[in-house]
Amino acid sequence: MKEKEMMIRWMEQGTTSVPNVLLENYKRLSLNEQEMMVLLHIYSYSQKGITFPSFEELSNRMSMSASDCAGCVKKLIQKQVVAIEQGSQTGYEFYSFEPLWNKLASLFESEARGQSVQQAMVEEKDLYSLFEEEFGRPLSSIECETLALWIDQDGHEPPVIKAALREAVLSMKLNFRYMDRILFEWKKQGIKTVEQAREQGKKFRKPAGAENVSRSEHAVPFYNWLEQ
Repeated sequence: MKEKEMMIRWMEQGTTSVPNVLLENYKRLSLNEQEMMVLLHIYSYSQKGITFPSFEELSNRMSMSASDCAGCVKKLIQKQVVAIEQGSQTGYEFYSFEPLWNKLASLFESEARGQSVQQAMVEEKDLYSLFEEEFGRPLSSIECETLALWIDQDGHEPPVIKAALREAVLSMKLNFRYMDRILFEWKKQGIKTVEQAREQGKKFRKPAGAENVSRSEHAVPFYNWLEQ
């Protein structure tokens, strides 16, 4: 057979595109190499339009017997990686990969949630440390509970709470009652980001005066949140 004819036949066989996310994470789906190879061959057949290859067809491609292939397929079904379904129009059985894609999606959703929780824990820890640094002492149990309520019950993000702390420092009213009122007003006005909080604070702050005005005079705003 000439090389040109051979190349044409190879091209006519087509290619199998395997998602990298599957190759990189099949171990996390509790699949061993044999199960993975059987899965890939089933997937390869499906891309050629053969949606329900026999165990003999799978065995012909591998160094496994048909019975071993059948055992692997059974495990793939038990592990909810593939499912055997029946076409509503044709009535023929086929391998469905929907369970596989769902498991991969759930894997990354769970990972994303874990990262979000970890990030939230870091932010909360930083928040408590910042408060103790500004107050110059450890927070009391009531103050810690108030901080937790701002986050868990009132739904304030740590950066917004930090912005409220900044307003309290600038106003020289470093107490939780004052900050609680600030956060209450911000929530009522729909302020949810640090940028929005800063803009709101600027509206009520005294404009910079002459150059000889002290830094503390620049920092103190006229606005008193407790008088709202």
